[in-house]
Amino acid sequence: MFFSFTLLLLCIVSFSAGFVDAIVGGGGLIQLPCSLLLLPQIPVATVIGTLKIPAFSGTSFAAYQYVRKQKPNWALLILMMAIALCAAFLGSFLLTIISNSFMKPLLFVILAIVAVYTYFKKDFGQHVSKEHSVNTQYIYAVCISLIIGIYDGFIGPGTGSFLVLAFVSLMGYDFLQSSSKAKMVNLSTNFGSIVLFILKGKIIWAIALPMAVSNAIGGMLGAKFAIKKGNKFIRVFFLCIVTATLLKFGYDVFFK
Repeated sequence: MFFSFTLLLLCIVSFSAGFVDAIVGGGGLIQLPCSLLLLPQIPVATVIGTLKIPAFSGTSFAAYQYVRKQKPNWALLILMMAIALCAAFLGSFLLTIISNSFMKPLLFVILAIVAVYTYFKKDFGQHVSKEHSVNTQYIYAVCISLIIGIYDGFIGPGTGSFLVLAFVSLMGYDFLQSSSKAKMVNLSTNFGSIVLFILKGKIIWAIALPMAVSNAIGGMLGAKFAIKKGNKFIRVFFLCIVTATLLKFGYDVFFK
């Protein structure tokens, strides 16, 4: 009975995470800490591995909703997804052999700058702002996929938000386009991590599959909501998620 109630709570958490993540990323900020709290008897690596399944499920449904409305450059996007998949696999492998705690102070500073910049620059991500050459687009795409792919496998929380930020600031897309492309790349980083965690036997399928269904429903509804509301709403949501991520890393750096 206790396990059934715990699983119900995990599914509610997963739905909420999927909804938030579909809009601008950051679902891991909800799903990971709540799951660690509800499953204290399970090793952290196993919890993280298990959560990759609902994360992949929710991102899949959200990505489908976005791609229906936003027609991407498939050649560029497939390249990014392939690089991100391999990079996330590498990042997850690194997680199994070294600590990621040294990254948090750096991320805290970066997120503080991002939050302040987004708040004061009102037109940030409201329209397409750059026209890059094909070569420049591919250079940025490779760098984004490699760096954030490793980050997702190695640390995880806030990956979707970092992808959105990279697409807006470097590629010059608006928030809606950035959210669409971020979902596809994030799909690959999740899959890359899943492959490693399956090989390591770190996934509890009895927990992962019900959470996956809940996350998928949340992701589908969140993507529809974001598409309907548009860039201004996504900008505000992005700022809220970045601030929440900043507070989490601030707590980890200064109080843990």
